Amino acid sequence: MAASDGYPGLFITLEGGDGSGKSTQAAELEKWLLGRGRVVVRTREPGGTDFGIEVREIVLHHRGDITPRAEALLYAADRAHHIMTKVRPALERGEVVLQDRYIDSSLAYQGAGRDLGIDEVRQLSTWATGGLLPDLTILLDLNEDAARLRLDASRTRFDRLEAEKSAFHRRVREVYLDLARAEPDRFLVLDATASVSDLAESIRSKVATLL
Repeated sequence: MAASDGYPGLFITLEGGDGSGKSTQAAELEKWLLGRGRVVVRTREPGGTDFGIEVREIVLHHRGDITPRAEALLYAADRAHHIMTKVRPALERGEVVLQDRYIDSSLAYQGAGRDLGIDEVRQLSTWATGGLLPDLTILLDLNEDAARLRLDASRTRFDRLEAEKSAFHRRVREVYLDLARAEPDRFLVLDATASVSDLAESIRSKVATLL
């Protein structure tokens, strides 16, 4: 299906490894959009709904073992509920949805990181969302070693994915870049080591062409 399914709103997702600065850039973009008079829905996966908050706690902070397939299904369950109850209604109202992580995260983290298979995870997420794709995906690219240094400097509690070893995060990054190369019209790939202001300006320039 087409991005946003022809709805009047705009669906923007932010992707990248842990520590790449997605939350910072989402906040910068939200402030700019609000200044232009747009209604913005800022959300994330998992955790964008009350149900999602509970799923987030399970998949990221559950102390016991969660098998890779169970993990992928939990993410898909959150995504199905989130898109139906929050994202699609906002797009139908003509609002701008800024979302931290979406299907591409599952392809990278569960498909590649957990070795479940990218095609299989894509089919699951496509079914869960009814095929909804973003109008724009901003990929903040950062190598796994730099990401680890950022996380070590900023975190006192690591979630289950952040705690994975470098090889896991290397696979995640490689798949993100592969996805971006496969869909250059949807992705904006930026070097996450650039300054916050430079990244924000690059993002604003791209989003301005879509408004």
